[in-house]
Amino acid sequence: MSALLSAAARPRLSRPDFLASGKVFRTEVLAGLVVALALIPEAISFSIIAGVDPSVGLFASFTMAVVISVVGGRKAMISAATGAMALVIAPLNHEYGLGHLIAAVILGGLIQIALGALGVARLMRFVPRSVMVGFVNALAILIFLAQVPELHDVPWPVYPLVAAGLTLMVLFPKVTRVVPAPLVSIVVLTVLTVAAGIAVPTVGDKGELPSALPVPGVPDVPFTLETLTTIAPYAFAFALVGLMESLMTAKLVDDLTDTRSGKTRESIGQGVANVVTGFFGGMGGCAMIGQTMINVKTSGARTRASTFLAGVFLMVLCIVFGPVVSDIPMAALVAVMVLVSVGTFDWHSVRPQTLKRLPLGETLVMAVTVVCVVATHNLAIGVVVGSLAAMVVFARRVAHLAEVSGVVDPDGGHVVYAVTGELFFASSNDLVYQFDYAGDPDDVVIDLTDAHIWDASSVAALDAIENKYARRGKTVTIVGLNKPSAAIHDRLAGELTGH
Repeated sequence: MSALLSAAARPRLSRPDFLASGKVFRTEVLAGLVVALALIPEAISFSIIAGVDPSVGLFASFTMAVVISVVGGRKAMISAATGAMALVIAPLNHEYGLGHLIAAVILGGLIQIALGALGVARLMRFVPRSVMVGFVNALAILIFLAQVPELHDVPWPVYPLVAAGLTLMVLFPKVTRVVPAPLVSIVVLTVLTVAAGIAVPTVGDKGELPSALPVPGVPDVPFTLETLTTIAPYAFAFALVGLMESLMTAKLVDDLTDTRSGKTRESIGQGVANVVTGFFGGMGGCAMIGQTMINVKTSGARTRASTFLAGVFLMVLCIVFGPVVSDIPMAALVAVMVLVSVGTFDWHSVRPQTLKRLPLGETLVMAVTVVCVVATHNLAIGVVVGSLAAMVVFARRVAHLAEVSGVVDPDGGHVVYAVTGELFFASSNDLVYQFDYAGDPDDVVIDLTDAHIWDASSVAALDAIENKYARRGKTVTIVGLNKPSAAIHDRLAGELTGH
């Protein structure tokens, strides 16, 4: 009996999460298929931006998705070739060729591994909510703008096809959610255009699909110091942009799914995936927010299986079903991405009621983030500029939180100044001007019981106050320092000036 009880008390080993039930597995498989279909034209487009053959972008999407599904820290997130990464390395390819581009991808991956190991992911805690909201809204705008060229100067049937695709995706979930609505829309519109012989732009018009799997190899570059100095700046920019976009996307998925992800593991995983991608001749990549939204929000995927299968299906579709995939009308994929952009945008953040209640500084930070991202088409630049703007707004806001109130002893022998608030470089600047140096009695007490000293600037301000009183023959006593404030004050007091 005791053996039975002990056996019952032991936790049972569960199957992998994506095999937990047939329903979950079906969701992951269908989500991976939808993402793979959406990846094909985008990977080809990003290849064109980078100035390489379409197979280079498709191979990158395949290897990135498969590798990151194993080594990444965020379940269900899609990593593949992206426009931002293509823009970073495009000049290198145009000037030096594909070999240097591949070498930069591998070096960029190694830099990402190093940065991940050094804990760069912890910097994400300093990205404020207003920047995150601006990031999401800018992303939605970029996803929509990316579809505009597909609607310009095209045959008129494209427009009713896009409308039909949107209608299907809105109405079909009311009938059943067993099959993802985007997949239904793509299949129906493809069958319709092929059967009716409707001449509209198709996936095949974007470029030729690969007919074989990628094979590993070494970049065709001279292994010299000159090569290293040539690719290093591009590799470093590649690493930073990729990590920024991936970590922001991981945080977004965390919020959508109410789960936590391993940001350090994700950072290192992105590097590993890029190194592998480089050795397989891919152009590198990072997390794709649009495809991740299709996977997580639209299709309901939650496990690594969908990410892995997206990569596998991508190659299967290209190699085995290339002719069929080539017939998919771009209108069907445009409809999917338009719906994704509408669903991604945080409409609550721009409601008049929300904007009225939100502090003006928060709204400005959100707007700055959106404008920078949309103007540069670079999510990383927008996040950095938005975070810097948030710091400026925060500094201005707290700069006035330090207050000084003085009470003179009834006998006129001394005065007590009570300082309240946080003392740091912004708030301590005005501290010196809040004392009556000429009119105060000879004994001055500065009570910091309700204050906290954060930096050397505050200690320097207190030194300046003491010096001003000392020149008038008056003494200053500082009391009420908490332990951290006392430690920094005792260490730096009198050491910050040449007097």
